[in-house]
Amino acid sequence: MRQRAVVLCGAAVIAAGTVTAVPADASAPRPAHPASAAPAAGPHWEKCATEDYPTLQCATLEVPLDHARPRGRQITLALSRVPHTAKTYQGPLLVNPGGPGGSGLTLAGFVASSLPAKVAAQYDVIGFDPRGVGKSTPALDCLPGHFDPVRPDSLPDTPEAERANLARAESFADACGDKYADVLPHIDTVSAARDVDAIRAALGAERLNYFGYSYGTYLGAVYAKLYPQRVRRLVLDSVVGPDDVWYDANLNQDLAFNDRHRAFLAWIAGHDAAYGLGTDPERVEDAWYAMRAALAKRPAGGKVGASELEDTYMPGGYYNGYWPYLAEAFAAYVNDEDSGPLVEAYDNFGALDAAGDNGYSVYTAVQCRDAAWPRDWDEWRDDSWDLYAKAPFMVWNNAWYNAPCAFWPTGSREPVDVAGGDLPPVLMFQATGDAATPYEGGVAAHRLLRDSALVVEEGGGNHGITLSGNDCLDEHLAAYLTDGTVPRGEGGEADAVCPALPDPKPLESKAASTSSRGSTLHALLGFRG
Repeated sequence: MRQRAVVLCGAAVIAAGTVTAVPADASAPRPAHPASAAPAAGPHWEKCATEDYPTLQCATLEVPLDHARPRGRQITLALSRVPHTAKTYQGPLLVNPGGPGGSGLTLAGFVASSLPAKVAAQYDVIGFDPRGVGKSTPALDCLPGHFDPVRPDSLPDTPEAERANLARAESFADACGDKYADVLPHIDTVSAARDVDAIRAALGAERLNYFGYSYGTYLGAVYAKLYPQRVRRLVLDSVVGPDDVWYDANLNQDLAFNDRHRAFLAWIAGHDAAYGLGTDPERVEDAWYAMRAALAKRPAGGKVGASELEDTYMPGGYYNGYWPYLAEAFAAYVNDEDSGPLVEAYDNFGALDAAGDNGYSVYTAVQCRDAAWPRDWDEWRDDSWDLYAKAPFMVWNNAWYNAPCAFWPTGSREPVDVAGGDLPPVLMFQATGDAATPYEGGVAAHRLLRDSALVVEEGGGNHGITLSGNDCLDEHLAAYLTDGTVPRGEGGEADAVCPALPDPKPLESKAASTSSRGSTLHALLGFRG
């Protein structure tokens, strides 16, 4: 998933990161230490307020690089917090934006400010940069500038094109192995889940509340498998299919992203008055691929070639709030021979900065280590060409994005079987048209996590759907975080169904803003999860 950079008083007392709590009711968190004993010192919180999140605090926490050797080498996790303010204290709510490789520091501020005030006030909302990410140390950056334009065309329609892309993937894997040989064996989801429990312990909480988006749902499910007795409430939004980790998950994404891209092109056709690209979705699709072919020969602005075009339009598969901007750039290129808006769209949606390089390094490190990937390139080639015949939009771009795993310098773990029933009720959210974590994976996770409840956004296609403007979804989230209430359906896959928000309208002016809550959230979530 690509990282984008665009986070009490009364019965509970918090000072210098030390937490003690007296539960307000039977479901509230109990103290991690006897009342007669002084609690262990927690993280030392300092102000790190921003204009948007004026109460945000930051701290660091040391954890073992190898949890099997707790007294061995230590690494540092960066933490953030919005403290609770209500007399009723429900403990820490740890939030994760996905990735793997996404920074969660700012997400804490977003979640705390987006939940109903009465709900947020009952929690310490805790963000963190997982191991290897952002302000945690060491922060991985295997090969700075790996995505600098212009890259080879992702479509390997000649042996030379395939060799060029393979060489890039192998060089990235080699660079990671050369720089981080001692670290890479410990950059994986199981190690991150053990870090989550170390954060829980440092906060003095006997049980943890957790809210994860995208890959963060898999991290949460793995944590719940390893520490079921430590889970108090668990929210999973846009759920990773736990049976597909990770090679098959990316193949499934290819099909879903193609469907979502076609939905975008059909939306353009439905707004021909604004974009002038025709009313037939198939003709609009032909125009998009003609633009791709032209850019493969002559990159726009000297930096948006075919691969960069795919990078630019892939975020539209995550969030339809980007569609008007992407459509404007497409129309300007085709109708006016103006590549300026396309270059601007690439800079806004597709280009990676240093944070993106870091996110991609962690993404590959986690995915390549979590589970086995084919080491025989022939298997990748055959699977990708088979899929390309059905779903050409992102197949080869996604294959090269993950191809370092064919050459990864560490061995692979066995995927975690997250099935289990020794948990409190788990609340899950899934859109039927989600491309990054397709709907079927969410249903599979719902079946594996016994006693979970699934809320479905019918007709929705965005990835990350709570706290993004859909009041129906957010009411279920607020009820669960208030007192543990989950919906219980009488049959079928869903326990509750919410209608999707309408698709966006074309921009009224090119100076229009994307300052909605949904666009703020999606700027914080990782891509490719």
